[in-house]
Amino acid sequence: MPPSPRPLRKLGFLTIGLFDEADPRRGHESTLDLITLGERLGFDSAWLRHRHLQFGISSPVAVLAAATQRTSRIQLGTAVTPLGWENPLRLAEDLATVDLLSGGRLNPGFSVGPPVHYEHVRGALYPDTGDHEDFSPARAERFLALVRGEDASDFAGTEGIEVYSRKVQPHSPGLADRLWYGAGSLRSARWAGGQGLNLLTSSVVKPEPGDDAPDFAAIQAEQIRAFRAHHPEGEHARVSQGLVVVPTDSATPEQRTRYRAYALSRTPRTLTPQGPNRLLFAPDLVGSSAELAERLHAHAGFREVDEVAFALPFDFEPEDYTQILTDLATHLGPALGWTPPAG
Repeated sequence: MPPSPRPLRKLGFLTIGLFDEADPRRGHESTLDLITLGERLGFDSAWLRHRHLQFGISSPVAVLAAATQRTSRIQLGTAVTPLGWENPLRLAEDLATVDLLSGGRLNPGFSVGPPVHYEHVRGALYPDTGDHEDFSPARAERFLALVRGEDASDFAGTEGIEVYSRKVQPHSPGLADRLWYGAGSLRSARWAGGQGLNLLTSSVVKPEPGDDAPDFAAIQAEQIRAFRAHHPEGEHARVSQGLVVVPTDSATPEQRTRYRAYALSRTPRTLTPQGPNRLLFAPDLVGSSAELAERLHAHAGFREVDEVAFALPFDFEPEDYTQILTDLATHLGPALGWTPPAG
């Protein structure tokens, strides 16, 4: 008998923040409007994806800095920052700064690995050190040490009127406890657990070698259990799920038709592992909140979590996102056991 699903404790959403190349400000402002709407609806968290050299948010940390000044309660996260594009010391400085501006609401998610299309961007990103950059978990361990307050320099003291610290400044107490790792394989889930991080799961997993008939939900559940088995907090370690979930309770007939067509167009990639890394994608879930709650309660991965950051489809219109967020907060969330925060 599978375990009973955990009542949903934290409801969040994730957006890519698309924009028109001819009018990028409008797209960024629209993302900020979504975050403020999320806070009004009672969402616990809002998350931004990274998109480099594309028409989605390339600097979530900067956008979230703006969001800190427009919100007061909602948690703000990145899902996820690929460390291959970042200098760990500079990223640690930026994140601590934004966390302090937010009053301790930042939840940075990150991952490791080479930048996408590295062979094409290496000359611009690392023109002198491209062959020597380390994109392994060691890069993440450098980043973790800096956020946690370990020494970044072997010099501290005063030179003239300049005062220097050994540690990254500013330091934001508690930020290290709100770091999340985006894992899609058993190996990365175990590593994240061993590091004492929180775990972000998504709509993509990597089946183990030899798995010729992979089942997304079963793979995700196994990874979550492996993460907790290696985490110091065991069953209490935090895990958030990030499937694409689109409730249609208040949608117009035209929206419902379009949403279902969108999900259907993406179904072929969910049938077998894709690409050289054999990545397996979860089906997008579209339907009434009653239907979605039933499907999620039967999902082996969802049954292991009590936090979600449901992903918004990439290229819908602002009015679509407003309808989806409203239905998530007023229909699906409560159907999953979630209660909006008081006040």
